[in-house]
Amino acid sequence: NAEYMGHIPESYLTALVQATCRKNGWPLDRSTLYTQVTHWQTAEDVTETAHQGCFVSGLHLEGAAWDVENACLIRQRPKELIVDLPVLKVIPIEAHKLKLQNTIRTPVYTTSQRRNAMGVGLVFEADLSTTEHISHWTLQGVCLILNTD
Repeated sequence: NAEYMGHIPESYLTALVQATCRKNGWPLDRSTLYTQVTHWQTAEDVTETAHQGCFVSGLHLEGAAWDVENACLIRQRPKELIVDLPVLKVIPIEAHKLKLQNTIRTPVYTTSQRRNAMGVGLVFEADLSTTEHISHWTLQGVCLILNTD
């Protein structure tokens, strides 16, 4: 049930939020996406279904590395500019119920250029856990990308 988002447009995520809002009777304008990095490394490893969301595989982390054991961002290893992120769970949620701590809202771009030929690049924002101050990752330019060049 993991989606590969390399070529899936932002409209897929919009439809996911709309369908969840309709199903639960939530107001669309007060709903958002919450993400959680799972312990699964690949789509084939996923052993459950996302009841009100989806799993996303094939994301690449730039500007940081991922500590699988502690489920948080860590500093990049030397010469590792881009690393694979484990499968990401994307869950529509009512915005007022979202209370995040020790988390950075990380942009997810189509390519490492952070935009495509038409100037479009930001797909959505993912929530990544961190033990460092958010400013550290902002200065590192941390982002997720769907397609490595």
